[in-house]
Order: sequence, then structure tokens, then C-alpha cells
Amino acid sequence: MRQSSRGGVFLHVYLAIFAALLIIFVLGLIGVSLVNDMRAQNYREDLASAPMSLLGFMVQSQPDEARDQWLRDHEQTLGIGLALSDSETLMLDYWDRRRLDKQHVLAARVEGESGWRLYRSLKDTDQVLVAHFNGLSEQQPQRLMSLLRSWLESVPVDQREARFKRLRDASALPMGMGSGTPVGLNDAQSEQLNAGNVVISIAPERPFISFYAQLSDGRWITAGPLHPFEPIPTTTIAILMITMLLVLAGALYLIVGRVESRVKRLEKAASRLAAGHLDTRVNVNTNDYLGQLGHAFNAMASQVQVVLSAQQDLMRAVSHEFRTPVARIRFAIQMVDDMSESPSIKRQIAEIDADIEALDNLIDEILTYARLDSAGDGRVPLTITEVDSEMVVANVIETLRPLHPELELINNCKEAPLVAADERYLQRAVQNLVGNACAHARGRVEVSIEQQNDKVAFHIDDDGPGVPERDRKRIFKPFARLDDSRARRSGGYGLGLAIVSKIVFWHQGDVTVSDAPSMSGARFTIEIPCYSEAESNYLRLTRSNGER
Repeated sequence: MRQSSRGGVFLHVYLAIFAALLIIFVLGLIGVSLVNDMRAQNYREDLASAPMSLLGFMVQSQPDEARDQWLRDHEQTLGIGLALSDSETLMLDYWDRRRLDKQHVLAARVEGESGWRLYRSLKDTDQVLVAHFNGLSEQQPQRLMSLLRSWLESVPVDQREARFKRLRDASALPMGMGSGTPVGLNDAQSEQLNAGNVVISIAPERPFISFYAQLSDGRWITAGPLHPFEPIPTTTIAILMITMLLVLAGALYLIVGRVESRVKRLEKAASRLAAGHLDTRVNVNTNDYLGQLGHAFNAMASQVQVVLSAQQDLMRAVSHEFRTPVARIRFAIQMVDDMSESPSIKRQIAEIDADIEALDNLIDEILTYARLDSAGDGRVPLTITEVDSEMVVANVIETLRPLHPELELINNCKEAPLVAADERYLQRAVQNLVGNACAHARGRVEVSIEQQNDKVAFHIDDDGPGVPERDRKRIFKPFARLDDSRARRSGGYGLGLAIVSKIVFWHQGDVTVSDAPSMSGARFTIEIPCYSEAESNYLRLTRSNGER
């Protein structure tokens, strides 16, 4: 049951890790999609930065009364919707206004409209230039390059380079100015450039586009190379993420597996401690949280061992000390009995003597249990030999039959196998169980032996009231008494079954109680190993070392 529970706990841990990795994978794909959207947005804004900066410089150079007419004229020329507005009218949010104040270009879709809207603020004013693109045609870049050439040629030759640098600094696109023949143009393109046309050059190895135009002073200007937007492939990212998650899952599995093995060792040690091996300790070689837990477990085990050892020593000492006053009382009662002839006094003396006998038996039971309870310290090594299980049962029945003449004690043991046991303690365990059955039986007690693989089972059945299922584990604890009719019929001390449990435990066996299959009462079953030389040597060694 504990193994299944522990396995279920760690199964839940592994399922939780798998669910977490699955969530990370889904969030990763969503993140890749968002990153692609952000990259596409930045690409559009970088692509629009040069033309919007150029248009902004040209609009701002116009007189205020002529700006609207200038925009209308160039709308037709460029095929782009142009207008001037302000950030309040455009209803831009705080962050967009901050970006506009820093001369950034914004690109945004507007509900109900096709294409894109571009925004750029005019420096040192509250006006915003708005451009509306429905689509980008081949003629628009050429017209923008022609417009750039016209803008540069509108100033003297010695000022053109400074004006071009101003535009280049405001743009996120690569731009350049040079003289001679541009590298990468063929003869036909060079002729077109010298003829005053805008030349479009596409790199043969990669789809990069560059635009060239020649100024009147013989120098040329270029914009580009421009590359098409390439989103991060979702398939590639998914494969990469799956690989990373598999590596992460493997690392987590190793970590959790290591923690699981250490928890298993700690649980095994706790189970041994609970089973009575008070010298059990955990090997601690780390100082992490599990190492600290191991130190705490060892400290607890040491404290439990000290407390229980003190309790056992006290029980033995008190029980031994009881023997002397009990013996004196018995001697005094015998003297009174010898000096008195009164029938009533003799009857009372007989009752007192019976009570003294019961007290003497209780002391003997307490000492026996204390001796067995301290067997883990090696103080009660068992003498393991081959024992005739049928002979053990026969001796017990022969001993108890005269004490219970009103009961039918039946020995159903036939061809019983040998067992690896300490004969004296095994007989004590069987005798306690048969005596318990006799105390509660109405008229019949049966003892049988059954071999089960490498174990031998002693079955003791009675026709008494039985043991309630809720009490079947509790009755093997010391001084446990039931409140039902079975307990009321018994005059025991609550130590007989506890002694049986300890004897069976130190024989590597088990004791259980269930319903008798053929009678109305209880069935007590002792299971201990069959005899073999290897089993005998193992039990003898473990008993002498106080280990299980």
C-alpha cells in the first residue's frame, strides 16, 4: 500500500512536469507568433522611416499656408494619401505619442480601412504627417528616389552631402552617396543611371533590392539593399523547442529520479524505524534540503531510541522490583493460612493467592514483552534451528487441553513441514494464540498448518464472537483491550498478542487475524519461513546483529 501510494505521488509529479512542459511549448509557439508580429511591425516602420523622414523634411520646409497644397500635389505624384494632423486628433496612446516625440515612425492598421497608416511628427511642432498606403507599387520607390534627388539638388552642391547625412541619420534604412560607377551595376544599368533614370538593382545571390539615382553634379545616391521580411519559421522553432524541451525533460527526470531514490531510502528507513529497528539511520552526504531532512530524521531516531530504551529499562526494573514484595506477600499469606482454620479466612486467602498469581503472571508477561521489544539491540538473539511444526502444535494442545476440559481442541496438522525458528519462542507464540482462542471459544478450537511456497502458516480457529475488522490491527499492540463481547469474556492483560507479534516479527514472519472459514469466530494466522540452511544462517545472522 505504501509503495503504491509513493509511486502514485511521483507519477503525479511526472505528470505535472509533462503538463508544465506542454504549457511551455504552447506558450513558446504563441511567443514565436508574437515575436514574428513585432518583427514585422519593426520591419514596416524601418522600411517607411526614409520616405516618411524625407516627406517630413520637405513638408516642414514649406510655408504654413502652402503645406496643404504641397501635400495634395504629391499625393497624385506618389500615389500615397498625405495629410497633416495632431496626436490628440489621431487619438494615439501615451506610448505612441512618446515614440512620435522621439522622431520615430509609426505603422498601424485602422479598422475599416485597407492598407497601412504611417505617422511621423514634424520636429519642433505639434503636427503629425500621416501617410496612407494601400499597397506598394514599383513606381512608388522610383518616384521617392526622384523626389529625394530633387530635394538634394534644391540646395547648393557643397550642402548636399550634409542634407543627405541628415536624412540618413533619421532613417533606419541603409543609404549612401558616392561618385564614379556603383559596384554591382552592369553596363545597361550604368547607362540608365547616367541618363538620369532611377535604377533598380536586384542582387543575384539573395533577393536584395537597391535603388540608385544620379545627381546633377555626377555623384550618385543609393537606398538599400532592402531585403524582404522573413518571419521565423514556425516549424523550425517548433523542432528547436521540442528538442530543448526533451533535453529539459531529461534533466528534470534525472533530478526528480535522484530525489525519488533518496526519498525512497528515507521512507525505507522510516518504515524500519516504525517496525522496531531503533538503530536505523540515514546515510547523509549532502547539505541540501533532503540532507537536512536526513539529519532531522537521524536526530529523531536517536531521541526515539533513547526514550524507548529508557522506557524498556524502567519497565524491566519495575517488574523485577515487583517480584520481591509479591514473594513476601505470598509468604505472609501462606503463614496466615497455616495459622488459621476458619473457612471464610481460607476462602479469602485463596482469592488473595489467585490475585497474587495473576500479578505474578502479569510481571512475567511484562518482562517477556520488554525482552522481545529490546531484541533490536541484540540482547535476545534467537536460536534458529529446524523445528517440527507439528510437534510444536501437539505440545501446545497437550498443555492446554487439561486447562479447558469444556472445549474441544482439535489438531488438524498432518505431514507438517519443518520451519526455521527458535522452538521455545515459536511454541510460546502458538500457545498464546491457542490460549486466546480457548478464552473466547464457545466449544471448539482447531489448529492446522498449511505450507504456502516458502512459508508455513499456523491457523488457529475458534467459534467465539470473532474480532471486529476495525480492531484487527490494534489488538496486537501492548495492553490493547476490545470493548465488545470478545474482550469482556477474557481475563487477559493485553500483552499476549503483543508478545506473539514481537516473536513473529523477529522470525521474519507475519501474524494476521480474519474470520474463521468454517466457524463463526476468528482465525489467527502465523506465517514464518520454511527451514533451509540458507534461511537458517540468514535469520541467525540478522537476529544477532539486531537487524531485519
